[in-house]
Amino acid sequence: MDASIKSLLYSGTVIPAHPLALTADRQLDEARQRRLTRYYIASGAGGVAVGVHTTQFEIRWPQFNLYERVLRLAAEEIDKANLDRPFIRVAGIAGPTEQAVNEARIARDLGYHIGLVSMGGLKDYSEDQLVQHVAAVAEVIPVFGFYLQPSVGGRILSYDCWRKLADIPNLLAIKTAPFNRYQTLDVFRAVCHSERRDEIAMYTGNDDNIVADLLTVYKIPVNGKIVEKRFAGGLLGHWSVWTSKVVEQFNEIKANPLDAGLLSTNIAVTDMNAALFDPSHSFKGSIAGLHEVLRRQGLMEGTWCLSDHEVLSPGQAEEIDRVIREYPELTDDAFVRAFLEKDKI
Repeated sequence: MDASIKSLLYSGTVIPAHPLALTADRQLDEARQRRLTRYYIASGAGGVAVGVHTTQFEIRWPQFNLYERVLRLAAEEIDKANLDRPFIRVAGIAGPTEQAVNEARIARDLGYHIGLVSMGGLKDYSEDQLVQHVAAVAEVIPVFGFYLQPSVGGRILSYDCWRKLADIPNLLAIKTAPFNRYQTLDVFRAVCHSERRDEIAMYTGNDDNIVADLLTVYKIPVNGKIVEKRFAGGLLGHWSVWTSKVVEQFNEIKANPLDAGLLSTNIAVTDMNAALFDPSHSFKGSIAGLHEVLRRQGLMEGTWCLSDHEVLSPGQAEEIDRVIREYPELTDDAFVRAFLEKDKI
């Protein structure tokens, strides 16, 4: 990994999870897909994660066969931007070991820096087999570990599992997204007890607790001493919308980590996330909720997903109306309007 990319990964940054733009007949909308990548670059994000849950795992299904294509589109737009700053390319990697290793090769060959390895759907794997699975991917590309919440296909993993994962030499970061404080603490304890603790960047994926996660210093007793570790940044589906404001907020947190007022902001962000991610319906509208905001802003044509069941839940549009009305300071409609004026397709 390039030294400037690794430095940014460790120091922390904003990494939106990249959505999938489709046409009304559920074909890839290449022009808007490319423009979404440009929007994240223009917003000041420090990277993008492509081929992840927000991009829809169905891109891997044979009838769609979009995995390599969407990774390539994002890579091409990043190349075209000719940035004078580091920008982290994260590739989502999923499926059984053979598939995951193949996806890692595709991502590496397209210039991606690190692979976010989902262990969702591997219910038949023991925890030791999951460790071997991640280690196999790490032989191909640096790894971003991923604790995915059970409600969207993940599973609860033990402290011992994370302790073994932390010792994999090419695992450079971990995204914790169990939406659970106990399980998040398990990961921090495991990393802090590893001799590799300073080689692993922690990223929040807990959309229900984003700001508080970024403000928290974990103080873990290790062999009679206190080891301090905190989230360096975030890799979040929530951050795929209102991204320019997210970057402003992230920079404020970095500059003022002791500002108690930011804890109130955390509540506002969690309220907005509830409208987007639809926890009252077991997160069924989580992808469609993001699409709805991007549709309203003109960044997407519609909320269509590859699967017919991925739609807004009853009352979700009204909840999005409410949070936009109540927290206008956390939206970036003006930024997007100015962006679209310059970025015609």
